[in-house]
Amino acid sequence: MTSTNQKASSGIQQDRLWQRLMDLASIGATKKGGVNREALTPEDNAARQLVQGWAEARGFTTHIDDIGNLFFRREGTDPDADPVVTGSHIDSQPTGGKFDGAYGVMAGLEALEACEDLGIVTKRPLEFVAWFNEEGGRFQPATMGSGVYAGSMDFEKMLDVVDREGVRVRDDLPASLVATAGAKPRAFGSPIAAYIEAHIEQGPRLEIEKKTIGVVTDIQGCRWFSVEVLGEEAHAGTTPNAARKDALKASLAMIHEIQELMDDPSDILRFTVGRMDVEPNSPNTVPARVYFTIDFRHPKMKVLTEKGDKIEGICKRHAGDLPLTVTQTYSVPPTIFNKNVVGQVRKATEALDLPNLDMLSGALHDAKYMNDLAPSGMIFVPCERGLSHNEAESAEPSDLADGARVLVDALVALANQ
Repeated sequence: MTSTNQKASSGIQQDRLWQRLMDLASIGATKKGGVNREALTPEDNAARQLVQGWAEARGFTTHIDDIGNLFFRREGTDPDADPVVTGSHIDSQPTGGKFDGAYGVMAGLEALEACEDLGIVTKRPLEFVAWFNEEGGRFQPATMGSGVYAGSMDFEKMLDVVDREGVRVRDDLPASLVATAGAKPRAFGSPIAAYIEAHIEQGPRLEIEKKTIGVVTDIQGCRWFSVEVLGEEAHAGTTPNAARKDALKASLAMIHEIQELMDDPSDILRFTVGRMDVEPNSPNTVPARVYFTIDFRHPKMKVLTEKGDKIEGICKRHAGDLPLTVTQTYSVPPTIFNKNVVGQVRKATEALDLPNLDMLSGALHDAKYMNDLAPSGMIFVPCERGLSHNEAESAEPSDLADGARVLVDALVALANQ
């Protein structure tokens, strides 16, 4: 590597970045223009192989940990220095888009390639990572790879997580590890100097306000619950109302009151019932079992605690004498990103004269767990109409390239601090 006065951002190639994204999107492509690349599927494994091939063709080394997080490394001048890392994920929702997660991984590869093309010298190594199972569509919880790496999730417990077909993570993980043969082993929790994640916004704010870059300052916290209500099957035409044990009627009453509890005129709080299973799911039978989920998010821990703690009581009141189980399945506090990392992102954005604003992330990301391990931050770029987790997900090549320019300049600055 040779020293240069050029900014690393001048080496970002918009066409190369876009083509890589399109090539990656061809794996697991859906008829509606999106991708289906759930964790530990053959499509996910093929995508990981493709990224590994691109990285190693440029001389970057591959490392992998026991849950399948893939790290790609460009060496710095100090062999003992902890790396500055960027990345995201390449697994998708079953009806996902081309850019959610994949952009952060490809922007990381583009950042390292730009440094390589220009001979940019960094003291610390630069790495980009493809985290395992960020989406959580097949195996819950989400952000599993980064959670295990940072020590926030138990590795053995995650290996025993099952999908809807009863397949465990440990059943399909070996094939994924074999798919990336030749990678060097990496230990969970290996030190990282700093972490930045580039991502499409997954909301409409940047597009509405005509800004190119979102400088992400924090991530709102969340609490997830599952609720199971047990009733009794009965004939819909003959069973008197007073004699019914209708699990769906009770569940709807619960959801209605919880919706009122979560009402927020400021439109900051997020409340979603995203899944509901009704049994026997017959048009002329009183429902005997209902299972539904609650996703509750807010940037203030006080609100998460006060409102979240009322959910079980509301459910018990409307269940009456029906058997009820309320389980908190996931809980993460709000995340405040490191001031130095956020500052470097903002500085790089302003130096490139890109329209920007400071903003909150409503969605969880791997950066949340990395922030527990190392100083972290995020970069957002616009997504058309804010659509995400949708096959119609779309972004402009120029916005994606600008995000990569901010990313690489911030990475280099952190790697030379």
